[in-house]
Amino acid sequence: MAELDDIIHQPLRLKIMAALNALPAEVGLEFARLKKLTGATDGNLGAHIETLAKAGYVSVDKAFVGKKPQTTVTATAAGRGAFTRHVATLQEIIAGKQV
Repeated sequence: MAELDDIIHQPLRLKIMAALNALPAEVGLEFARLKKLTGATDGNLGAHIETLAKAGYVSVDKAFVGKKPQTTVTATAAGRGAFTRHVATLQEIIAGKQV
C-alpha cells in the first residue's frame, strides 16, 4: 500500500494542492485567490508554497500586471501525480484497505 505524502499531508499544503488540482492542467491561481481560499496569512501561505515548489509540486510565476506584482501558482505534473496518489491512499484508508 502507498504511504501518505508528508509534503502534501500538512493541512494548508493539502488545501493548496486540492485547489490547484481542481483546475485544468497548466492553469494556476493567483496568490491572493489562494490566500482567500485557504484563509492563510501572506507569510504562512508563502512559506508553504515555497515548500511545495522545492518538492517540485508547484511552479511559481511572478509577473507585473500594470505596476502591481502578481504571483501565480500552478500544480506541476509531478505535483498532480503526488496529489492523486495521496488522495488514493486516503481513499484506501477510508475504505479500510490499509491500517
